[in-house]
Amino acid sequence: MDTHDRSARKARLTLVGLAVLAAAGLTAGGVVAYSLLGNDDSEKGAAASTATAKPGPSATGSSDGGRMTPEKAKKITLRVPTGQANGVSTGFPHSPSGAISAAVYFWEEYAFLDDQKARQQLEAVVSPDAAGYIDEQISEVRKTREGANLPSSGGTPAGITFTTTVNAVRGKSLTPDGGVVQIWMNYDRYATTPEKPTDDAPLKGEDVDYILKWQNGQWKFTNEPKYWKKRSFPAAYFPDSPYAWDDGWVQVRHAD
Repeated sequence: MDTHDRSARKARLTLVGLAVLAAAGLTAGGVVAYSLLGNDDSEKGAAASTATAKPGPSATGSSDGGRMTPEKAKKITLRVPTGQANGVSTGFPHSPSGAISAAVYFWEEYAFLDDQKARQQLEAVVSPDAAGYIDEQISEVRKTREGANLPSSGGTPAGITFTTTVNAVRGKSLTPDGGVVQIWMNYDRYATTPEKPTDDAPLKGEDVDYILKWQNGQWKFTNEPKYWKKRSFPAAYFPDSPYAWDDGWVQVRHAD
């Protein structure tokens, strides 16, 4: 097996293990919905209505051509971070778009295959009230490594580059003032090597979610039971699905 084949195989095995992290790592919840569009940041994410998410049909919206869908709607533009800490972006405003941006930037920057770097990143953004949360996430990183036939501890394999791209988000507020939120994300992940700069079979349409709370002037990640027990699960995300739109899925646009 030549160098190219070994690198490509290792990248593929690694990607196979990534779904473990998405499925087991960071589920969260929400009950009080806030609008992702048309919500002035000065409102600080005040709740607009109360709803519990219900799964919708997974079929696309081809039979509902007149209904709104995520791909028809205006995208939410991510806020530009004003800081960096331990390899992760920080400094997002106290607003719905700020919380969404904090979640998206973190997930796209997260060193999900490097337990030491991941710990440093988590230490920068996890709430001090989230007892054991960092250790739980590092355990998931190590499980993912083992699932990819890598040693349980270590860095990303040399010569492999991973790129995570968030497609859409669904936000819910867990408190009336919008200070604690749940953010679901739908994302794709690609693995490339110098010999193979394109990924012919990436992970597509994966979902992951977080709980974030506004604390000490920053959005912090948490797993506190009083918020965890409020978790809800969204309708399946499809760009052309009216059910996804009705449930709150909105596509994201990265800031220029």
